[in-house]
Amino acid sequence: MGLKHIFTFFLGLCSFVSQSQNDSLYIRRFPEKVTLRLGVQNTSNSFIVTDTETNQQTEFIPNDKTYLGLSALFRSVEVDLGYAPNFFSENRDNSGSKLFTLNFRMFLGRWMQTLDFYRQKGFFTPFNDEFLPFPELRTLKIGGTTSFIFNRNFSFRAIGFQNEWQKKSAGSFIPRFTFYYTRFKLEDTNVQVGDDHSFNLAIGPGYYYNLVIGKHYLLSAGATIGLGANFTRSEGETFTSSLAQVIFRSAIGYNSERFFTGINLSAQVLEHGTDQNTQLDDIITFVELYIGYRLNAPKKWIQKADRFNRKFGLD
Repeated sequence: MGLKHIFTFFLGLCSFVSQSQNDSLYIRRFPEKVTLRLGVQNTSNSFIVTDTETNQQTEFIPNDKTYLGLSALFRSVEVDLGYAPNFFSENRDNSGSKLFTLNFRMFLGRWMQTLDFYRQKGFFTPFNDEFLPFPELRTLKIGGTTSFIFNRNFSFRAIGFQNEWQKKSAGSFIPRFTFYYTRFKLEDTNVQVGDDHSFNLAIGPGYYYNLVIGKHYLLSAGATIGLGANFTRSEGETFTSSLAQVIFRSAIGYNSERFFTGINLSAQVLEHGTDQNTQLDDIITFVELYIGYRLNAPKKWIQKADRFNRKFGLD
């Protein structure tokens, strides 16, 4: 497929996600602009294993990395890319460690869809005031969430995506469906000694609120509590257990017609069993400091997107 066809497909995908071009008293939208965003981010997917008979806990912490996140957003489709460069001092002592993330977010009316990809290599665990290394422990996580925003006056895009500007305070009930696949792989001298597969499904209610201060400043907070099921396959056997989920997100930011900046914080905990005597806490944390700027989109992009919307009745 040629670059021109990929470009055309991307524009079609962007326009397929219908976004009203009319501003309201609560939300300023930017359908005519491309949003560029650069963030310094710290994220990790750690695990706590608990023996339910003895209550002994073992925490597996990934070698911490700070990475650069770059995103480009047109209309309602955003593509993010994260990379952990060695010029950050905290990344230099993580020899052999790897972290790669890729995130995709899309809006269709009041529906919000996220897709996430995490790949990690290199963990350690605290033990007797020391840290035992597990340099060959690898994890791969693929999944995301499907959400519905009930209040049309509440902008989730203004929290983390910045292609909207929340002008007046508003909150919304936001239920979510979550799905994740995680693979755990441990190798020793090139001999595989562990390869487990975990499937998480959860659904639950959530509420989020955007507080606007002095027109340009935003404070936001919200949480989701979900229940579901986990399916873990290990050594040829499958174990099924109940799953509890907690998601928390907060943000503080500054927004204007062109420039924006802020801080995002989020944490998600998925707790479930892996066998009759073992409980696993799957924890995803995220911290970001970002700056961004909105550029006028090329007229051809806007025309292609508008034609696609008219053709399929999405205006």
